Amino acid sequence: MYPIGNLESVFSINVIGLKKSVIRELLKLTQKPGIISFAGGLPSPETFPIAEIADLAKEVIEKEGKWALQYGPTEGDPRLKEEIIKIFKKDGVSVEADNILIISASQQGLDIVGKVFLNRNDPIVLGRPSYVGALGAFRSYSAVFKGIELDDEGIRIDMLRDKLEEMRRMAEPPKFIYIVPDFQNPAGVTLSLKRRKELLEIAQEFQILVIEDTPYRQLRYVGDHIPSLYQLDKGKGYVIGLHTFSKILFPGLRLGWIVASKPIIEKFVITKQGMDLCTPPITQAIAYEYCRRGLLDSHIKDNVALYKKKRKIMLEALDKYMPKNNEIKWTRPDGGLFLWVELPKSINVEEMFYQAIDKKVAYVIGTAFYPDDGGKNAMRLNFSFPSENEIIEGVKRLAQVIKDNLKR
Repeated sequence: MYPIGNLESVFSINVIGLKKSVIRELLKLTQKPGIISFAGGLPSPETFPIAEIADLAKEVIEKEGKWALQYGPTEGDPRLKEEIIKIFKKDGVSVEADNILIISASQQGLDIVGKVFLNRNDPIVLGRPSYVGALGAFRSYSAVFKGIELDDEGIRIDMLRDKLEEMRRMAEPPKFIYIVPDFQNPAGVTLSLKRRKELLEIAQEFQILVIEDTPYRQLRYVGDHIPSLYQLDKGKGYVIGLHTFSKILFPGLRLGWIVASKPIIEKFVITKQGMDLCTPPITQAIAYEYCRRGLLDSHIKDNVALYKKKRKIMLEALDKYMPKNNEIKWTRPDGGLFLWVELPKSINVEEMFYQAIDKKVAYVIGTAFYPDDGGKNAMRLNFSFPSENEIIEGVKRLAQVIKDNLKR
């Protein structure tokens, strides 16, 4: 046993600098009775197909128990891959089974990407703000973050090009560009078609991979469908797509998939073998049966109807109750689960968080989504988890907290 005082000497370089998730720590405070939480990225339990999954699980175990309860192939259940191919086909994308790796939800995909591509101090390019789970995954491999600002059309392509030119002059090209193009977490903005095409042109020009993380793609409530980056790449191999059942079915499956060129998938498979050997065959078998029976499409439609209404209620409540101030603004997402609120720079949202908890309402502080010191006056709000009445009451409480801070 190592004495407690000497533990730092045995930890790896990669973990010494790691910190607990800000969101996970703050979420502990949201568990107090009576708190209305806009903090988590949780789907509504109303959407969980409990009875159907109970029946399917029983049937799978009875009929396929000897296979479903055993180890499975690292690449994933071939039957589930065929159902995923159908999902892609409906989205206008043609893929083969060898382009797909079944994973334990897209968070594992982020870890695999980091493990395969990142050496210590390798630079990567991503938006400001960006998904906190990606920051954590890539930080564990000691990545250096190069942030690019967002606007209403997603990542600023002009700033991206300038940053890449600068990095090329410094002989420090990034390993990849990480992006959530559809209803970005946390900002809620969607990368426009024009910018998607420009992004891929830049990727080809600078010979850089693009990591397309798109967990909410099917959850669109307004506006027209926009082709994915993977589709627009047309098989050139610059895009790696991360997908999950967590938001379109339910997160307890811990089931997702990566789509990429065959040589990259081969490396990912070898890497995954060192992590967990395989994604649980039992959850894959349940997901396969659910998809095979045509249940997923109707389930997604139900989710869209529910979340579309909740989004509308939150936006209307913000319009009605938030202080009238030109420095207070929020995004109006076309889909997904979140929107982003910015307050006057004089307000420190992290300090205000504890006042909000006292008023029994919670959010996620903006600094959690920045690799640097940004987001001090911003917050992320989730509208999928709270009830419709909670959304209205929660916005009222939050608006009052903000009004109180403006007076100070």
